[in-house]
Amino acid sequence: MTNSLLVLGSANADLVVEVGRRPAGGETVLGGDTVVLPGGKGANTAVAAARVGASVALVGALGDDGYGTLLRESLESSGVGTALVKTSPRPTGIAYITVTPDGENSIVVSPGANQDVTPSDVDALSFDGVRVLTCSLEVPLETVGHAIEVAARAGVRTVLNLSPVAPMPAATLGQLSVLIVNEHEAAQLAPTWQDLLDLGPEAAIVTLGSRGVAVVAASGTVEVPAVEVAEVVDTTGAGDAFAGALSARLAAGDPLPDAARYAVKVAALSVTKSGAQPSYPTEAEVSALAG
Repeated sequence: MTNSLLVLGSANADLVVEVGRRPAGGETVLGGDTVVLPGGKGANTAVAAARVGASVALVGALGDDGYGTLLRESLESSGVGTALVKTSPRPTGIAYITVTPDGENSIVVSPGANQDVTPSDVDALSFDGVRVLTCSLEVPLETVGHAIEVAARAGVRTVLNLSPVAPMPAATLGQLSVLIVNEHEAAQLAPTWQDLLDLGPEAAIVTLGSRGVAVVAASGTVEVPAVEVAEVVDTTGAGDAFAGALSARLAAGDPLPDAARYAVKVAALSVTKSGAQPSYPTEAEVSALAG
């Protein structure tokens, strides 16, 4: 089966524990029960796209362990193709997350198998029938840059969620169809939103949290307001939900502003439930949302 959307990025098991306070150096504190959830920016993006109907496959790596099995099952049950997710001798990537009563997170990521996603994996891909390649970080930057270069040469639209900001070659940025950053990351990269285009991408999207997003193109900037929801429960993975839904609609042929309006709805719905992948809405749920 040909996938119109490929997502290259990380897949992690999120190990979450609630604590009353963070331990000081050399100290032990007791926490609540550990909750294990599927995560990783690449896997999250792919699942969000699949839930809204995209034909999507993930390019990544998992360990031959229980966490790898958990992630494969989560991806496949959401409709994400896993034939391009290789099995690595390294352990599956893990994010160790402590959450204090005020909702603040402290996270340590052990990349594990994600570090084994290599340029040779990209060279083995076929881009026949692929309309969009979306890359996220948490995998080697060399691999991300190579994937964007190869996809652009093949005439595939390229999307990069540059979060957190990492040094990318000018040549890579110049081959981007769409650069996605939040407003803080945008400020690190350029003096104004419009100046982001001077870095090389055809267009940029600046996510603005509860204010929506800004779609930046050569013709100017269009702001897409956020969609109000009854209650915000958990914002984890909302940015990945946006990137996945945006990529899904671009692969379906939508103009960028229309794709952004749709993705804003998906991100809004994602914050009404706990977790990242478990919170992502279906196409029917998005269609039922006013705004």
